[in-house]
Amino acid sequence: MIFYFSGTGNTKWAAETLARQTGERMLFIPEELKGKCEYELEEGERIGFCFPVHGWQPPHIVHEFIHQLRFINPPSPTAPHYVYALCTCGDSIGRTIEMLQQELDVKGLTIASAFSLVMPESYVCLPFMYTDTPEREKQKIAQATKELEQYAKMIVDRVSGETHTHPGLTPWTFSHVIGAYFNARMITDRKFTVDPDLCIHCGKCEQVCPTGDIQFYGNLPTWQGDGSCTCCLSCYHHCPKHAINYGSITRRRGQYYFGHS
Repeated sequence: MIFYFSGTGNTKWAAETLARQTGERMLFIPEELKGKCEYELEEGERIGFCFPVHGWQPPHIVHEFIHQLRFINPPSPTAPHYVYALCTCGDSIGRTIEMLQQELDVKGLTIASAFSLVMPESYVCLPFMYTDTPEREKQKIAQATKELEQYAKMIVDRVSGETHTHPGLTPWTFSHVIGAYFNARMITDRKFTVDPDLCIHCGKCEQVCPTGDIQFYGNLPTWQGDGSCTCCLSCYHHCPKHAINYGSITRRRGQYYFGHS
């Protein structure tokens, strides 16, 4: 089984590719959190965790899911199931995999191999962060496609001990200092706004929000402020009229989602 989370589609593409190669089921973490998060493993079934990196850490929705995750027939040391992790990022992942492993330790799961893919940038809510140029976007997807093909073969063959990730130059600092501040203070829906003169009330933002945080009131999207927002920016990037912004900084930024062109 492949547990995955995706906002703008990078990780969904990767998870779908792995599902085709392995023949195993995909389970969307936001949907799974609506239930018991309780699973029965089939004999020899692989366990995959696929998600985007948020602030050099696993997204909080992944933390929540793993906390609730339970297997009716958990893997045993004598009959282990192959566990792998694949994350997507715009540049680097810091110590995301190590942080994920710490949480999986509680569930008795050990990551056999870990992978990351550098994908087109979608987080644009800081002054120095922009979407990639069309040329750079194509380059990243082409390279990621080649790498994913290699990773999929390893996963199909249940290869252990492989670590193909992009930790960056100072992974501990980015994950435990900068990332800690980012995830504690900057993951919020309070700064989302909509320009009523541009909004065409199409409902696309509500449809693509992976956590159901958006509802329409008075023909305009409204964010619920219930803590479910992951700041994946799917609503912002999918808006056909660029009517949605995060504060004032994204008014001059580009939009991206996987397969948009």
